[in-house]
Amino acid sequence: MNSAIQFNLHFMIKNSLAIACLTCISIQSFGQIAKDSIRTIELKQYVISASREPEFEQKVSQQINILTSQQIKNLQSQTTADALASNPNVFIQKSQMGGGSPVIRGFEASRILLVVDGVRMNNLIFRSGHLQNVITADNFSLDRIEVLSGPASSVYGTDALGGVVHLIIRNPKFAESDKLLVESNIASRYSTANNEKTLHGDLNLGWKNFSSFTSFTLSDFGDLRGGKAINPFYGKSFGERNFYVSRINNSDSLLVNSTPELQVGSAYKQYDAVQKFAFKSGKSGMHKLNFQYSTSSDVPRYDRLTDPTATGLKFAEWYYGPQKRFLTAYDYSQNLKKGFFGRIKAGLNFQDIEESRIDRKFGNPKRTSRIENVQVAGAFTELVRETEKQTLRLGIDAQFNNLKSTATAFDLESGNSSPTGTRYPDGINHMLNSGLYILHGVDLTRDLRLNSSARLGYSVLNSTIIDTSYLKLPYTKINQNVPVFSASIGIVKQIEEHSTLRLGISSGYRVPNVDDLSKIFESAPGRIIVPNASIKPEMTISPELGFTFRNQRGLSWENTVYYTRFMDAIVVSPYQLNGADSIAYGGETSAVFAPQNKQKAFIQGFSSHLRIEAFEHFSLAAGVNYTYGRIETDTTNVPLDHIPPLNARLDMGYDTERMHAGVFMVYNGWKRIADYSLGGEDNQQYATPDGMPAWYTLNLRLSYKVTNWLTVQGGIDNLLDTQYRTFSSGINAPGRNFMLTLRLHSKER
Repeated sequence: MNSAIQFNLHFMIKNSLAIACLTCISIQSFGQIAKDSIRTIELKQYVISASREPEFEQKVSQQINILTSQQIKNLQSQTTADALASNPNVFIQKSQMGGGSPVIRGFEASRILLVVDGVRMNNLIFRSGHLQNVITADNFSLDRIEVLSGPASSVYGTDALGGVVHLIIRNPKFAESDKLLVESNIASRYSTANNEKTLHGDLNLGWKNFSSFTSFTLSDFGDLRGGKAINPFYGKSFGERNFYVSRINNSDSLLVNSTPELQVGSAYKQYDAVQKFAFKSGKSGMHKLNFQYSTSSDVPRYDRLTDPTATGLKFAEWYYGPQKRFLTAYDYSQNLKKGFFGRIKAGLNFQDIEESRIDRKFGNPKRTSRIENVQVAGAFTELVRETEKQTLRLGIDAQFNNLKSTATAFDLESGNSSPTGTRYPDGINHMLNSGLYILHGVDLTRDLRLNSSARLGYSVLNSTIIDTSYLKLPYTKINQNVPVFSASIGIVKQIEEHSTLRLGISSGYRVPNVDDLSKIFESAPGRIIVPNASIKPEMTISPELGFTFRNQRGLSWENTVYYTRFMDAIVVSPYQLNGADSIAYGGETSAVFAPQNKQKAFIQGFSSHLRIEAFEHFSLAAGVNYTYGRIETDTTNVPLDHIPPLNARLDMGYDTERMHAGVFMVYNGWKRIADYSLGGEDNQQYATPDGMPAWYTLNLRLSYKVTNWLTVQGGIDNLLDTQYRTFSSGINAPGRNFMLTLRLHSKER
């Protein structure tokens, strides 16, 4: 057994023992609480969609975390990314205010799968860096968020290396009688840190066999004010906006910011709409039609707007154009009266996405616009057999992606436009992901369940480059045909009445997409990423061990230890193009980097979550998450990117029928510069010379139901007004933020 494996086994055993000891201590302490102060609580069995089909949480082998609609309301988060940040197992990176890139177990962006209402959001241009697509799902319309940690490719296919974020929008409700069911909600929120003004409205109309759900949300976010109080873990000011650019009399001017904590150039607006219909046919048939649309104003790329030069700032303009996402999906399910399988499910879906990047350097009249138009068509069919002890699902799915990449340069002085180099190949860009999968769960005994799944997948990618005048490449066509396979197996053991032991091993894969294979991108000043047609799929295999204790008195203690072996990991590293390690690009000499398969990498870590609801009205929750990742080399292991620092959260709540009050603390540890992946996606240029300092915030929430139709909510974030920035981010977090939300709700039969 080599030293690396010995170390990893030692790490897992040591942390498993430590968590077990903490569990025993907490249970013992809980047992010492006076009996007359305890209220009896019925154990909750959440129904989840870890295997694309509702099932009980206690039967799932992998780690699952659920954020309910009521929890989302209590959080009063501005975006879905901010709501996800309440889960210690999910870390959120931000390059601009209009963003939020989830990280699960050290995997981010194209290495985790985003799913909305069962439809994959990941597409052929999902990059390995940082993504803001999750905010295009309106958190006001969410019924729940389910986070599956660990590889899930045998169920969901490519990209599910680190886990799955499943965003579930509210479904239409049917009337239970012949009378029309009407439910409506109107909400308005104001926040001080960025002068947020949000208005939301939704309406449910339900008959016995037909129902409709309609939702609209409009949000206006001004420039974000960061914290002003010096971070006690760092001791000096960091990340302030001292200068900004304004165009005056057709000339770029560098202006002094009189309020340095105000991050000028971060404001944006967002608009979201949802329309769902549901129709019952016969005794067991169900038809669902789902329309979603999200768009925005221009979204400034704040980190790039702060890139310095010797004389000031590098960019006068850098922003994303309106983020447009349109989805339509049809789902059908029907119980079968005859045959081996008892139910069939099928669906068709289509997405139309537009992304664009616009930038202009300081003093340069030429504005470059790069626009990406993506269409994704998907389909699936699944057969389900369920008995008292077994569940069997057999399915097939496929998604076809198409991309059109265009680019123009516009001269502000002359008013002339001309073509320029596109971000992706300017010819054909197609990608097909397909797979056949099987899932099986069986109760071997009354308290022992075995879960298994497997997928055989096949991916095809075709990409062509027409114009090579901007960058000479040794090829003009990129083609890949990739068969892939993944599987998982796990057991769930009920120990006595309330304890659960989970043990499993799962594999995952990610097929290189157009962003990996053929992108040309300036990721940092003086650093150009070029295509590499020889990369192959990334693969992971991950064992995990989980133990959960629950009892009737309101104690829940969940612990998970995992280790992920990362094979053929795609890492952006120094590269040579046509024999040169640097080239002229965009008017300056840039070092050449390219995505490459690194043969050996590993990620390991643990998470622990405690919740106590033993006292009347009061609850206590605490969670901690730790991740460690390294790329193995012939000499010294080097840091893997996307690995967040230790993070923890402590919540205390008070709940009655009409009121919710809560106080919570969030903590992130230091991320030292020595632990950054230099040349990767950790954005060391936006950190301090020592790395990203540790930080903590204190936060308050209050919600009171004034009448049956009016609820008033308020809160304070970052009570101490601490100045801080989360790891890998390029914008300071909000300073002290006061928020007020008014909710009008009605229910009429």
